[in-house]
Amino acid sequence: MKSKSLRLFGYVRGAAALLVAFLVALALIFLSTDEPLTALRYMLLGPAASWSKICRVLAYMIPITFTGLGTCIMFSANQFNLAGEGCISAGGFVGALVAIYCPMPTVLHQIVCILAGAVIGGLIMLIPGFLKTKWGVSEMVVSLMLNYIILDVTMQFLTQNFADRSQGATMTFPYKSTAIIPKIFEGEQVSYGIFIAIAMAVLCWFFLYRTRWGYAIRMVGINKEFSQYSGIKVGAIVILCQVVGGILAGMGGVVTQLGYFSQYRWTALTGYGWDGITLAILAGNNPIFIPIAAFFVAYLQYGCELMNTWTTVPVEMMDLISVVIFLFFAADQFLSGFRQKLVVRETQKELAEKAVQTGRKGGEEHV
Repeated sequence: MKSKSLRLFGYVRGAAALLVAFLVALALIFLSTDEPLTALRYMLLGPAASWSKICRVLAYMIPITFTGLGTCIMFSANQFNLAGEGCISAGGFVGALVAIYCPMPTVLHQIVCILAGAVIGGLIMLIPGFLKTKWGVSEMVVSLMLNYIILDVTMQFLTQNFADRSQGATMTFPYKSTAIIPKIFEGEQVSYGIFIAIAMAVLCWFFLYRTRWGYAIRMVGINKEFSQYSGIKVGAIVILCQVVGGILAGMGGVVTQLGYFSQYRWTALTGYGWDGITLAILAGNNPIFIPIAAFFVAYLQYGCELMNTWTTVPVEMMDLISVVIFLFFAADQFLSGFRQKLVVRETQKELAEKAVQTGRKGGEEHV
């Protein structure tokens, strides 16, 4: 299939998956409450009802943009990794420790915290990447188990070594003011971290589409065997995309912690890693579209929370929408007939153009 038809099919398929997801959600909403129209109003219009609510949507965009970018890079190499969930927690925890125990000047302190989280995220992703390359171990299984190992290790250090015992809940001591990423608007939740997230989306797009490493990642994702025969070191590329994904998730954890919280208090998996998978699917593995997909998912997530608060519809409705979207994107036969028609139409058009060009060339030679 030609690139133009492929893009068209991707857009149509994505729109169809979203439509089916909303229809399923709509049916369940009508079954779950006696006030379905009220529930829909809160879900679709509630997040835009005030400036404060819009800022909350923007704040939720920050961590899932980073996990979405990391997943996007890995999906581009046809690698399916679930450890973004653990990397964002571990990165946030290490960055939090630097924010508490390593005093520095303001800007430098923020940068070092983010770099610390990025390093720990990259190191974690080395594990599934190395095992995949060395022994062919499934990165999906390893990364899924890593999430719970990371959570347990983090909680062990938090509760036994770094917890503030004066608090009524499990959390660290407050971050130093030099490490805090300031809020954009006084009294609102969104921080300048959103600009960091958008800048990383642009940088990831440049990395994936304008560098030889990005080209190699995409070639491995399209055809691993051909890439290997053409001289690309497939093993190194697999490890590279895993490490880059971990770096991005670790950065997201730190930026979220320093821009939203004043103490580290994540005592469970956040769910941001799972949202990152949905974002990568919605964006078609194109990093430049990840912030748009992040706003869409964050808006719906907050809308589902408002709907759950004011009606009897469960907050898990957003999880259902994500699952349906993922299901239809993963189904190879979904809209396969439409794809076949696009192939035939594109081929016929090309043959007609070649016939015209051949006729013109023959006429010129005859003259």
